[in-house]
Amino acid sequence: MDSLARIPIVAIVGRPNVGKSTLFNRYAGWRRALVADTPGLTRDRIAEELEVQGRVIRLVDTAGLDAAAERGLPAAVQAQAESAVRDADAILFVVDGKAGLLPEDEAIARTLRRTRKPLSLIVNKIDNPRHHDGRLLDFYSLGFERLRGVSAEHGGGAFDALEDLVDSLPAPEAEPTPANPEVPRVALVGRPNVGKSSLMNRLLGEERVVVSAEAGTTRDAIDIEFEYEGQAFVLVDTAGLRRPGRREGTGERIGALMAVRALERAQVALLVVDSEEGLTDQDAHVGRLARDMGVSVVIVANKRDRLTGEQRKLALESVGHGLRFIDDAPIVSLSALTGAGLNRLLPAVRRVAEAGAKRVPTAELNRWLADAVRRHDPGMARKGSRIAPLKFLYASQVGVQPPRFVIFCTDPDSVLVSYRRYLENRLRESFGFEGAPLRVHLRRRKQSFE
Repeated sequence: MDSLARIPIVAIVGRPNVGKSTLFNRYAGWRRALVADTPGLTRDRIAEELEVQGRVIRLVDTAGLDAAAERGLPAAVQAQAESAVRDADAILFVVDGKAGLLPEDEAIARTLRRTRKPLSLIVNKIDNPRHHDGRLLDFYSLGFERLRGVSAEHGGGAFDALEDLVDSLPAPEAEPTPANPEVPRVALVGRPNVGKSSLMNRLLGEERVVVSAEAGTTRDAIDIEFEYEGQAFVLVDTAGLRRPGRREGTGERIGALMAVRALERAQVALLVVDSEEGLTDQDAHVGRLARDMGVSVVIVANKRDRLTGEQRKLALESVGHGLRFIDDAPIVSLSALTGAGLNRLLPAVRRVAEAGAKRVPTAELNRWLADAVRRHDPGMARKGSRIAPLKFLYASQVGVQPPRFVIFCTDPDSVLVSYRRYLENRLRESFGFEGAPLRVHLRRRKQSFE
């Protein structure tokens, strides 16, 4: 997040079971999402940064977060198309070449035709894109200029389609510098109906809060600046949260694209979960997305007013276990309805915001490295037939938001995954990186192997 250049978002959109996740995995380079013939199957990740034609993009599988809608699956698919038109920079519209053109495809196409953004129509399940037996012809009636037959399963034509779309993107744009970069920018994220809007209203309605609104840096989003007990914050609001007239429908639901847009403009994410209902796969998806995007996290266990003391304790244990991949993030139990526990929330936000922006002096960092290696020997390095002790030489912090470190050693390839995790945990414990994702990169020292 040190760079002000905004990463363009390419959204994969289409009805269920046309191969969106298979295509996502193909582009990501490995099976990052679960794939099966069952429509709407839960997925592991829904966003991935890729380099295409020398340009970094953020690919988003829109099927990842909103598998169910208030008015059923067709409404959810349509909401994803509307979200893509609003929030994506380019769109990959995927259809099924074996099933042929269906009314659902035509309905999505009508929504997508409203956009002037680059769009490619991907006719999937064409095993040999050069010999498609006329199966593409029906899809030309949808009226899109870019149309390609691909096989997401085997890769045929897939990368040509993505490269063609990325080539059509406008020149990279930069985000304006925030008025005060020292003020933490906080995004409320989570699955539908966990109380995000209630929490926002509670935060902004608190008597000790001073509120002002100014235009945001991304499309029609609004950044709401407020002050709590002398501490300034900026709430990264989104169109889905601030349209009260649509809260009964799909407008309140935060989808994959909306979550990405909110997180890319924030330093801290409030991951709101429902204490009464318990943790779900979708909660974990949103938490994983925040961690992957380098955003510090505070977990908000909402609706504590509906639980007894013992139930509350068990609920917090369940939330902590389900989100153990971000076990460094503080958990705040509160009720957005009554305000109980709210006094613990913004102090936690302040702590994790400071952690995400923390810099460790080089001398102190290298004393830490020497002590960490002394406490836990890294083992041996092997180069051909030669074996030598693996040595860690020095470390340097190279960035913040998230904190990034480079550690030089004699042979990074010989360092076990468990030892890398040990170094990250020691960093967090020693310097107090509460709730902040750490990026630790190992580099070979520019000397011969000894």
